[in-house]
Amino acid sequence: MKSAPHLYSGPLYAGLTVGILGGSFNPAHAGHRHISLFALKALGLDRVWWMVSPQNPLKSTSGMASLPERLAEARAVAAHPRIEVTAIETALGTRYTADTLAKLQRRFPKTRFVWLMGADNLRQIPRWKHWNRIFDSVAVAVFARPTYSLGALSGKAAQRYTRRRVSVSGVKGLARRRRPAWAFLRNSLHPASATAIRQARAAGS
Repeated sequence: MKSAPHLYSGPLYAGLTVGILGGSFNPAHAGHRHISLFALKALGLDRVWWMVSPQNPLKSTSGMASLPERLAEARAVAAHPRIEVTAIETALGTRYTADTLAKLQRRFPKTRFVWLMGADNLRQIPRWKHWNRIFDSVAVAVFARPTYSLGALSGKAAQRYTRRRVSVSGVKGLARRRRPAWAFLRNSLHPASATAIRQARAAGS
């Protein structure tokens, strides 16, 4: 299997369960890898895709490394046969997660997807365009992050879908559950921060 999923690789992923970790990856770091390895085991995933966004609509372009730079660094950090780095949104022509997932499901009709995100994004996801469609279309796995977890679980999204939350004991079957279905995973915390890495690099330049 190629290391980067593309528009015509649907047959290669037929029957697989794939976790999607989307983001700017500016830059990718050990925390992303830590979460991905945890997700592979805890959720029973076959693959994790790091979906590197050309440009997050909610983030400034200031200080954003080029897409080729971010992809190259993500591949170097991932360094695992079941973590695959892709910029497939470029080919799909999408900017928003809800639209991306809809197109991916058309391109990969026999693949089960799980959206992976940190607790910080669970708190802010109501700001995302058509955010309800994300929960309606794929299972969602949320990972603990330092300082964010408590606020995320009291936020709008968690409260709206509180009856659809899956217990930790049932997360290996999360991708097969009727949507909406989401889980909050108590993973060990990792201190890596893309913001801190950028600041350290800027200070050393």
